[in-house]
Amino acid sequence: MASGNPEVEVLRRPLAGIIPTGDEIVPADGKPAEGEIMEFNSVIFTGMLNEWGAESKTYPVVPDKLPLIERAIKTAAEECDMVLVIAGSSAGREDYTAAAVENTGTLVIHGLAIKPGKPAVLGHIGAVPCVGVPGYSVSAIIVMEKVVRVVADRLLCRQSKKNDNAPARYCGFDSEPLEAVLANKITSSLKHREFVRARLSFAGGRLTAVPLSRGAGVITSFTNAHAVIDVPQNREGYESGEKVPVTPLVDIKEVMEMLVVTGSHDPLIDEVADMLKRSGVSFGLSSSHVGSMGAITALKAGQAHLGGIHLLDEAGEYNLSYLKKHFPDGGIILIEGVGRAQGLMVAKGNPKGIKSFADIAKPGLSYVNRQRGSGTRILCDHLAKTAGINPHEVYGYYREEFTHTAVAALVKAGSADAGLGIYSAAKINGLDFIPIADEAYDFICRAEDIDDPRVRAFIKILQSEAFFERLSEMGGYSLKAPGSVKARL
Repeated sequence: MASGNPEVEVLRRPLAGIIPTGDEIVPADGKPAEGEIMEFNSVIFTGMLNEWGAESKTYPVVPDKLPLIERAIKTAAEECDMVLVIAGSSAGREDYTAAAVENTGTLVIHGLAIKPGKPAVLGHIGAVPCVGVPGYSVSAIIVMEKVVRVVADRLLCRQSKKNDNAPARYCGFDSEPLEAVLANKITSSLKHREFVRARLSFAGGRLTAVPLSRGAGVITSFTNAHAVIDVPQNREGYESGEKVPVTPLVDIKEVMEMLVVTGSHDPLIDEVADMLKRSGVSFGLSSSHVGSMGAITALKAGQAHLGGIHLLDEAGEYNLSYLKKHFPDGGIILIEGVGRAQGLMVAKGNPKGIKSFADIAKPGLSYVNRQRGSGTRILCDHLAKTAGINPHEVYGYYREEFTHTAVAALVKAGSADAGLGIYSAAKINGLDFIPIADEAYDFICRAEDIDDPRVRAFIKILQSEAFFERLSEMGGYSLKAPGSVKARL
């Protein structure tokens, strides 16, 4: 304006056409029937594209039929500046994206040396770039960030900051990588560059990274992640205790202020986190599920403030003997938690007629177990030994999940007939529950952290009437003196 030019040429925001595909996919505003999946990847893509300065148009869901996918790609290529085809990029019998791109334009690449995100399809319809994005959400997010974001930069005539040596960026976070101590070993293949989601902890005064589930379809591994660990293609992974570069997905100041709770999984930790947030405290609660023995390891290494444990010894005592063994020099406090019912979770109506733990060895019955090192797995091994059960003769005994709710979900889905877990997990999933044992689920804390305001706030919630009411509604718990000190070592 100062130079007397009231009009200037500007660049139109590029439009990305998003094509969801799949016979089992229903629109986000629909009601999925059994076996159907709500389409939500397009919502994630829209948010990411908007952050990058692009616009989007989501087309109706296209069934897994090659001519229909080809027609949808042609239409989108005529109307948009880039085309994103969701799913159908793998090598299955009904994965048609690569063929559809090849038949309507030019197929450049099918498959990338990254994980998650391997099945991606890259091509173009005339001058319009076309990307086949994997249907698994974590794979999809990685491909969006590593490929589509660069395409958006080019369409906006904007210099992309990305190169092979630059730190990876995710979901709009452009943080420089930080150095963290790895809590658990990561094993990776030399065939791929791998992106591992992780939780961060600043307990003990140093930054620690706890790897999360690496499944490409586990969307909560992204929503729960604080950072991403970039494992180069020429590495076989990282060892526990090794310093690794992490790219934060959240404000690192939030991580430094968080109360970190690890160890055995129980839904009550999520209830406490919700109650803390509603109470107006200035910090958040970060939890990870690494099993009872994982809690002991984390507390010894100063990687958490609190750990949930329920460890049964040969004498039938819970927790104390393990602390004496693993903390011979003391410095640890055992805080009373809750009593809870452990039992077999089975489908509604108990169609397999399971009556006792020994029935898991019945021919034709499939089982799902918890991971080694968890208190529930230790209890399961103890029960199997007492009942004279050979674990190798139980179908699914070595099939492992990391939470009670994950075990319950598999039983509910019919993928397993039974799994050992707590009553509240069975109730949440509408399963029948066969009581097996009552156990003590307690918390451990380093002596130096017991007066930390965050730990005190956690204990105050345990002692509250509101907490008692919540657990009563969930069912399967008994409370004596939660939050009280059971033992100081």
